[in-house]
Amino acid sequence: MTMEKILNYIDGKLIKPVSDHWIDNYNPAEGEIYSHIADSDEKDVAMAVEAARKAFPIWSEMSAFDRSNILLKISEGIDRNFEALAKAESEDNGKPLKLAKAMDIPRASANMRFFATAILHTETQAHQTDQQAINYTVRSPLGVVGCISPWNLPLYLFTWKIAPALAAGCTVVAKPSELTPMTAFLFTKICIETGLPSGVLNVVHGLGSKAGQAIIEHPDVVGISFTGGTVTGKKIAATAAPMFKKLSLELGGKNPNIIFADCDFEQAVSTSISSSFSNQGEICLCGSRIIVERPLYQKFVEEFVRRTKALVVGDPFEEETRVGALVSEAHMKKVLSYIDLAKQEGGEVVAGGNQIRLEGRCKDGYFVQPTVILGLDHQCRTNQEEIFGPVVTIMPFDGEEDAIAFANSTAYGLSATLWTENLKRAHRVSHHLKSGIIWVNCWLLRDLRTPFGGMKQSGVGREGGWEALRFFTEQKNICIKL
Repeated sequence: MTMEKILNYIDGKLIKPVSDHWIDNYNPAEGEIYSHIADSDEKDVAMAVEAARKAFPIWSEMSAFDRSNILLKISEGIDRNFEALAKAESEDNGKPLKLAKAMDIPRASANMRFFATAILHTETQAHQTDQQAINYTVRSPLGVVGCISPWNLPLYLFTWKIAPALAAGCTVVAKPSELTPMTAFLFTKICIETGLPSGVLNVVHGLGSKAGQAIIEHPDVVGISFTGGTVTGKKIAATAAPMFKKLSLELGGKNPNIIFADCDFEQAVSTSISSSFSNQGEICLCGSRIIVERPLYQKFVEEFVRRTKALVVGDPFEEETRVGALVSEAHMKKVLSYIDLAKQEGGEVVAGGNQIRLEGRCKDGYFVQPTVILGLDHQCRTNQEEIFGPVVTIMPFDGEEDAIAFANSTAYGLSATLWTENLKRAHRVSHHLKSGIIWVNCWLLRDLRTPFGGMKQSGVGREGGWEALRFFTEQKNICIKL
């Protein structure tokens, strides 16, 4: 049968790649090809950048009110196409359809809506210098920017990138992951339906090494916003920094989940199950290292393991499924290799640890059991390197200093979670954790007004709220003598 082709969106039109070459797109739950992706290169990127360059003067000079209305219409378009987008997200990514409906698509709509309204409430600063002069600061759109989004939360993080850029008045050349391009493709159809002016947003599909690199290297792309792995982030920085491009890099994580003995036990366990295995553990904010105060350690391990074993791994379209397929066969093999490594390092697998073979349509899918590993040192590779799958380690600690040392022992610093009923301890420990966001007695609770980003090798720059809008603008000070 003829499979759908995922086309580029350039200058307001859906077009095939210049080379007419295509990449197979797999449904990870079935292990089968179900569409073909444009295999774009520097020629496609050049066309996209030129379209964005031509559109920039009109879009950047449009009133904030008019830009806001267009972005709100796109948000409404996401809402109208909710079911189709959720199904596409599940098919492309392997995640449970229930999760796509509960998180990914609603948050994609919310991203567009938040930044559409935020630009109506921006402010500038003015300072009177004695009686000599008035200084005021103004911001203007940066120009043509590149937005490169990852595969784990495809539409959610795609819109997280492009919404503030468009709201600020920039024009965009975006590249979604080649592993999960379908929702971005459907999003471009919504842009056409809702009348987004041609060239304002351009979406180029393809490989990071070709299409992504061409975006980063193009001299007319003045800013890059990237979410993905730390290794890729280093390559982007090496290319973009000598060109003095503005950079925002949201990278990997090896996040600690710190549980003190005085916690609300039920909340700590139930939320830790979610923070460990939601989206098959393929969320950069998942707590993959659980650190439990020794008096509570045994009780926590027993209950956590019991609930882990009860999680249903299955067809993403089934209502009871809690853990779906990993995004690709290659990624599944990577996750399984880390489970083998943990065993070599002396770890004890007390739950999961294996690939699962389902029956029916998902018999060839990429499924791995939720896995819990005990007995590892906090400095071993399993506890230092990002696995990005349904694999967690649990370690005991003695006192606050121990917890802080364990938590801060990796090269990453994206997020941390802390469970305690002691308010002073919550503040005290939080201030010592080297993480960009710290949740106390909760997880993944986000206010879009707040900045978001990591420390150490988890990235540079801040996204979210006013920080994102500021990133996509440049400022200048005007001094007028009185």
